[in-house]
Amino acid sequence: MPMTAAVKARRGDDGHIRVRETEMTPRATRSRSGTAAMILATAEEFIQLKGYGGFSYADVAAELKITKAALHYHFPGKAELGEALIVAWTARFADTLAALDATGGPALSRLHGYIDMHAQILRTRKMCLCCMLAAEYQTLPAPMRAALVKLFDCCQVWLEGIVEQGRSEGTLRHVGAVRDTALLIVSALEGAMLLAGPRGDIERFNATVTSMVAAMKGPE
Repeated sequence: MPMTAAVKARRGDDGHIRVRETEMTPRATRSRSGTAAMILATAEEFIQLKGYGGFSYADVAAELKITKAALHYHFPGKAELGEALIVAWTARFADTLAALDATGGPALSRLHGYIDMHAQILRTRKMCLCCMLAAEYQTLPAPMRAALVKLFDCCQVWLEGIVEQGRSEGTLRHVGAVRDTALLIVSALEGAMLLAGPRGDIERFNATVTSMVAAMKGPE
């Protein structure tokens, strides 16, 4: 999901919550200049398509038709750019989760909204930023690794709340610890994206997550 758009959530005809983007700038990039925001957006797209190791500062400069000196003015190096991007993505993600929570919907509907975020990325024939960076974790600079862990922690904590709420409502069931179920959801979604990505096959992703949700649903 693009980092440069804010989000709202609405309930679809099927009762599931859908995430909708607007043209507003998220809080993570409001303090950034136009050039810095464009640099972040370009780096985001490169990572989603090629991975962190698949592009250089020269690639970003060429794409934006600016000098490398202009890049260094905003971000001293690629590591700083990468860290700033993860921090901005995390804030963007937190805004999205807040939009889902603001609907006040049941846990199952909000889980569908969370899944839909990932499906939206696949529809653009890109991969989730955290998924791409996780694959390169061991080679990332230390500040990027720390920021990436915080991003996954943000996902996990929110999903733990969803699992707990679903259990209280009787709409979701789980075996074992709530934390383990939250991690299972994260792993299933990221894995489903990786398997569907090479073929651009959104139906393969949908089939995987549908099976996951069906296994978690409580009695009708």
